[in-house]
Amino acid sequence: MLRAGGVIAYPTEAVWGLGCDPWNPIAVERLLSLKSRVVDKGLILACGDIRQLDFLLSTLNAEQYETLLQSWPDSNTWLVPDSRHTIPVWIKGAHDKVAVRVSKHSLIERLSDELGRPIVSTSANPAGSPPAMNSLRIRQYFGQHLDYIVPGSLGLEKQPSRIIDLDTGAIIRS
Repeated sequence: MLRAGGVIAYPTEAVWGLGCDPWNPIAVERLLSLKSRVVDKGLILACGDIRQLDFLLSTLNAEQYETLLQSWPDSNTWLVPDSRHTIPVWIKGAHDKVAVRVSKHSLIERLSDELGRPIVSTSANPAGSPPAMNSLRIRQYFGQHLDYIVPGSLGLEKQPSRIIDLDTGAIIRS
């Protein structure tokens, strides 16, 4: 479904997420429309293996890379510089950094492994509404507008991932 340009809902570490192939602008546009979210805010890329981010992380210094290695897999999302400009604007939004996470949730690992690259991972809710905590809420929010709802269970986290700026260490979302 992801390879075909579909938008899916799936359980993450703490809440249900919406995802799609980040390099498919039509899929990302559909996802943003479902959420009523502006492209300028940017989206998170999630995967289950840091090697899927090598294309982005290869320009980091050793200290930055070690910081990421020590914090993953986990529910930490890092804002990483995109110094080679490899990430599409529909993912970065109005930012010069991209939000990335190596998840410990086995479903995210399997989805990104099947796609062969990170997937978009954003909370499954329309802008201003609480994140979905179950598939019933997904159906209430999005009805038949999703291409697939992946069965599975939420992880054990109580809150969505922390967002931390890799350059400054500033916590953007705790």
